[in-house]
Amino acid sequence: MKNQQELTSDQAFNRRVIDIAIKLAAMAMIILWCFSIIRPFILITIWAAILAVALYPLHEKLTAALKGNKKLASTIIAIVGISIIAVPSINLSSSAIDSAQHVYTGIEEGTLKIPAADESIKEWPLVGEKLFNFWQDASQDIQKVAGQYPEQLKSLSSTLLSAVAGIGGGILQFIVSLIIAVVFMAKSAPLHQGLSKLMRRLMNDFGDRTISTTIATIRSVATGVLGVAVIQSLMSGVGLMIADIPGAGIWAIAVLILAIAQLPPILILGPIAAYYFSVADTTPAIAFLIFSLIVSASDAFLKPLFLGRGMSIPMLVILLGAIGGMLLSGIIGLFVGAVVLALGYELMMDWLSHTPENEEVNAEAEQNES
Repeated sequence: MKNQQELTSDQAFNRRVIDIAIKLAAMAMIILWCFSIIRPFILITIWAAILAVALYPLHEKLTAALKGNKKLASTIIAIVGISIIAVPSINLSSSAIDSAQHVYTGIEEGTLKIPAADESIKEWPLVGEKLFNFWQDASQDIQKVAGQYPEQLKSLSSTLLSAVAGIGGGILQFIVSLIIAVVFMAKSAPLHQGLSKLMRRLMNDFGDRTISTTIATIRSVATGVLGVAVIQSLMSGVGLMIADIPGAGIWAIAVLILAIAQLPPILILGPIAAYYFSVADTTPAIAFLIFSLIVSASDAFLKPLFLGRGMSIPMLVILLGAIGGMLLSGIIGLFVGAVVLALGYELMMDWLSHTPENEEVNAEAEQNES
């Protein structure tokens, strides 16, 4: 009798285990299936959420000015944002594509003109002599030099063209993300309530603080770093196009990457200004040099304007996030990567500063002060 009861108990336990295993497997399969379906939209949705958080204060002010009409405020932000993004970006992309095609065609046909190398290049350590000879040969007969490296040239050209072509897809992603972002802002109240419930469910009392930290970090990075970088890049692109500098779109993207990495745009614009003195009259060359200095120094007043306070996030975190995001997801990953890695860093620092030991120390300090 006892053995039969034990056998029955074991069978019931085995059935429960099998039942739980089947349910977990089914749940895992459904979750994996859902993830596969939404995977193409994850990056765009994350960027849309970042834009929504960054632009929400503006949306609130505009809604108040329109007497509480959230939909109209969202529509205005969408139209203005798309105009600001699309028009300059399309021009810069077109310039970048034309420049890449011009360089490739010029090398193939031997029509590309390269200025003679400066003698001072020979004095550069390690590579000076070889670089001078290569540059000098290329300035005399670019087609002959290109013929010595056909595979490398073909690989470089295809990589450059595919990268430039990817810019168009990035612009489309930006526009779609902005449209989703304004929908998020229009539905901000129910979205915030749902997110609060989720975070409380996952993190108990720490959920609301995590949301506050997330919002503050996103606004700091999105406005204080990315916003300033975009403005400097667009200003550079407009100036380069007015000066008719070859590859204006490519140089503007290089300025964008440097600005996100918290490096001065003069590192790109300075050599271009020096080149411009050799091909243009003195007056426009000086004007372009002054313009380059203004663009490079503009973050001194743009950051306080957009940020309002200093950031505790190390530059290296933003740099690694931007570069890693770009390598992983292209031009839109450049922005998302910087924000996400900075957010991860801030949340980790917040978690470390609120360990039980630190909580006790902070509580004792507050009691002593009182």
